[in-house]
Amino acid sequence: MIRVLIADDQPLVRRGLALILAPHPDVEVVGEAGDGAEAVELAGRLSPDVVVMDIRMPVLDGVRATAELARTRPGSRVLALSTFDMDEYVVAALRAGAYGFLPKDVSPEELIAAVRTVHAGEAAVAPRLLTRLISTYVRAAPREPRPAVPASPTGMTPRELEIWRLLAGGFDNAEIAAELDISVSTVKNHITGVFGKLGVRDRAQAVIAAYESGLVEAERKPA
Repeated sequence: MIRVLIADDQPLVRRGLALILAPHPDVEVVGEAGDGAEAVELAGRLSPDVVVMDIRMPVLDGVRATAELARTRPGSRVLALSTFDMDEYVVAALRAGAYGFLPKDVSPEELIAAVRTVHAGEAAVAPRLLTRLISTYVRAAPREPRPAVPASPTGMTPRELEIWRLLAGGFDNAEIAAELDISVSTVKNHITGVFGKLGVRDRAQAVIAAYESGLVEAERKPA
């Protein structure tokens, strides 16, 4: 049974999310919160496995609530939601420790699939959506000089570095395997090594690290 806490400042949204999740026999909605502070407090009492967290909320926003849960209740994994799929707050939420992100207009099937994915400890962010999101965020952010990335950052092998580049470019494991003519299981092993050397938990954080380090650059649209 996956215990889910829903946090959103709009009662109708909370009720709608609960109605989507409740019919599934492997999911139990254990509580609802109207702001981030209440979400943190309820998570402490109810011990949810997954917190479906709106990013923009009063009192304590979803980003800060996510950071607090990551610090105090790492077993309560956050699935962040936003009205917009291109939102700088989403990047902040992933940095803060969210396991995934969905726009609020996803289908019920996508929502329940993401809850199950996050519960399993994996990132519920489609690689191409994540890449588009990060690219938009970087375009919107002020340009600052960044140090050049060394040939083998954090001791990565050339193969790990190439896989990190492809991962940040939106390739899934099968596409990376095809691009490099290696097996999917070998790709998974290399990705585990990349995560360890970067000190990140999942694909989402690895992509953010690639953009922030300057390993890859977001494409700029012509003015």
